[in-house]
Amino acid sequence: MSSKSDLFIDKCQQGTKPVSAGNIQDTPLANRMRPRNLEEFTGQQHILGKDKLLRRLIDSDRTSSIMLYGSPGTGKSALGFIISNITHAYFETIYATSSGVADVKKAIQQAKIRKNTLGQKTILFIDEIHRFNKAQQDVLINDVESGNIVLIGATTHNPFFYIIPALISRSHVFEFKPHTKEDLLVILKNALSDEERGLGKIGVAADEAALEHLCQASDGDARRALNALEVAVLTTPPDKAGKVRITKEVAQESIQKKIVRYDHDGDDHYDVISAFIKSMRGTDPDAALYWLAKMLYAGEDPRFIARRIIICAAEDVGNADPQALVVAVAAFNAAELVGMPEARIPLAQAAVYVACAPKSNAAYLGIEKATKDVDKNTAQEVPQHLKDASYQGAQTLGRGSDYKYAHEYTQHYVKQKYMDNFNKYYFPTEMGFEKKIKEWLLQLKKK
Repeated sequence: MSSKSDLFIDKCQQGTKPVSAGNIQDTPLANRMRPRNLEEFTGQQHILGKDKLLRRLIDSDRTSSIMLYGSPGTGKSALGFIISNITHAYFETIYATSSGVADVKKAIQQAKIRKNTLGQKTILFIDEIHRFNKAQQDVLINDVESGNIVLIGATTHNPFFYIIPALISRSHVFEFKPHTKEDLLVILKNALSDEERGLGKIGVAADEAALEHLCQASDGDARRALNALEVAVLTTPPDKAGKVRITKEVAQESIQKKIVRYDHDGDDHYDVISAFIKSMRGTDPDAALYWLAKMLYAGEDPRFIARRIIICAAEDVGNADPQALVVAVAAFNAAELVGMPEARIPLAQAAVYVACAPKSNAAYLGIEKATKDVDKNTAQEVPQHLKDASYQGAQTLGRGSDYKYAHEYTQHYVKQKYMDNFNKYYFPTEMGFEKKIKEWLLQLKKK
């Protein structure tokens, strides 16, 4: 009787690559049109072009542990499929959305047996690896380190935020960019002409304007573009000549609303809000409105945006135009009161106001410097004359003695010590209203 390990070895020797099952037409067009080799792969030339590191690793079949990171539909899983087709290593896929530690441990155990009995390495491809928590990722570390597995992780989230440092330090990270319109046109036209896996046998006549609309509405996502094309072709009856004609109107019906790349807890969330704030800080109201529109279109919480406008009004406009903070807070309240879609109007008003206002970060720099002083140096005691003297017995303790009440003096100002160890934190600028503040302070000091 054969042992379990013998049966396992026999299975490994029979074939090391995944085999697709079922009728090819039963699978979506996007799956059928997956490139089978690097020559069929479109886009990502910054990492897969001639002499690029990832291309050399794949061509030489010496793939080390790597992380493939990028937006959906940019070719991460497709590249994994290519590697599985051309490598001499055993290729195994795990989907993090439906797998756990037990599945990972089982794959690693089989990889060890394969390595020790056949001398064959194992590539473990984990799709959506960011779905694994820290404990699940920890399981991989020792076997990646010892070479029992070569890890390929695919993720739509920034691996430097979602993958533990121990795995990152043992992997090359390659970022996949959204497909350009030109890339998507090539992909769609290949699908229309391919008679084996695509739509070539149907006889489709697609207008260039229709294809360009699908590319634009897909926002760099090849899978979405191919899915929309398939819907358009399969739902359009042929004309008298037997041709399925795809016009721009048909394309518009097949992809009802443009999907904007925007993950609400990942890079897009932080990158777009960063661009929004920097546009307001940089006095570019047009860019600020664009990034605001993108966030709202993608369904970002208007209150989150409003809070960022408030912070920008205080940090970057400051006392150059104190009204900016008033407008920003009013926009927050208005957005809560009216809700979407009308909330976009007060948010736009506040964003434009903050963007166009004169800028000063003097107050922000002041509180940062003062906070650093409190943190690093011995905390100052409150001077005796400034201490609370409102309670019975305060005078006995010398609280409030010799305090000078500013309103009793000319211009409501009198020189006195407000901290024992004086340090200057606020340096008003020449911008907007802050210039008047600066002039006023200078006038008082001269007096």
